[in-house]
Amino acid sequence: MPKQIWLLVIGTTINVTGGSFLWPLNTIYMHNELGKSLAFAGLILMFNQGATIAGNLVGGVLFDKFSPYKTIVFATLLTTAAAVVLSFNHQIFAYSIMLILIGLGTGATWPVMFAMAGSIWPEGGRRAFNAIYVAQNLGVALGATIGGFVASISFNYIFIANASLFFVFLALVLFTFKGMDKERDRQMHTSILEQSGKIKNKSIFTALIILCIGFFISWLAYSQWQSTIASHTQDLHIPLGQYSTLWAINGFLIVGAQPLLKLLKWKSQKTYILTGTAIFIVSYLIAMIAEEFTLFAVAMVILTIGEMLVWPAIPTIADKMAPKGRAGFYQGFINSVAAAGRMLGPILGGLVVDHYNIHVLFYLLIGLMLIPFVTTALFDRGLKLNNESRLM
Repeated sequence: MPKQIWLLVIGTTINVTGGSFLWPLNTIYMHNELGKSLAFAGLILMFNQGATIAGNLVGGVLFDKFSPYKTIVFATLLTTAAAVVLSFNHQIFAYSIMLILIGLGTGATWPVMFAMAGSIWPEGGRRAFNAIYVAQNLGVALGATIGGFVASISFNYIFIANASLFFVFLALVLFTFKGMDKERDRQMHTSILEQSGKIKNKSIFTALIILCIGFFISWLAYSQWQSTIASHTQDLHIPLGQYSTLWAINGFLIVGAQPLLKLLKWKSQKTYILTGTAIFIVSYLIAMIAEEFTLFAVAMVILTIGEMLVWPAIPTIADKMAPKGRAGFYQGFINSVAAAGRMLGPILGGLVVDHYNIHVLFYLLIGLMLIPFVTTALFDRGLKLNNESRLM
């Protein structure tokens, strides 16, 4: 890979490692340390994800119209400043506001990072984007591994470590990213707002919307691992270090299993979705009866296998369906659906647990996970009716 791609990979790993000290523990801190309800914690996480979506849109527009380097600098300055404030004051009001600002700053960073990877190494194709994706998961694994043990000593150290790594990322950007502006291809990235013209083939796009209903449900359920299930592990007196290890397992497994995924030769993306969804259900069944770390770890391994099958399949289908010049809009739509699931999942899950209990939530999640089977079948039927079955 070109040197500048390696710089993006290193920067991504540092940035995500810093963020991963904090995000797996947000619900635990607000609920267990600050005494707030799970519904309240879910509401704050919803605002955080909403700010991330806004940052995505702003970052994409600034990449096109302004400067990738200056966009990342401004976004990282905002993130670092918020993290520094959080390291000194993490009472609930400051915590909530700083978490929203961190979401806005990191959200503006990622479209630029991915777009720069494509601009710098266009001949690399998927390898450029996959390098950033793998770096993100490595950061999740490292941050979750270290963060859990740090939090078990003191939550105060978590906030300091979070701010410190964001500061390291800012220094890396200031000293090494400036020359990347010259490599920018303005056509490499366009925002969803600039591609939101009239959709010509409404029946095909309607089929995609149906498929995305199941995608939304999958993300809504998946987000419980970062919110209600996280708090549930603390109620079972599972140490914070062990809970964070679950996310380390997730990240390292995604990185390490990439060669094994290439062995799967299924031609139909529908097969990946249906198989992955069935695996998700098994994961929730195991988590429902788990009362110790070992069973939660088994559930996380199974969840990760399902994730590796489902998450790439939806963007792949959207890419095949997209008319010429509309790929950005279709991918933006997919990303927005996933973000909506992450936004609403914690608050809905928190309301269920607050008013009933965690087992009612698990029964609800397992029932909801039957919906993707229906939406995938309806999507497939819709394509066949439109003579587009090869897209699957």
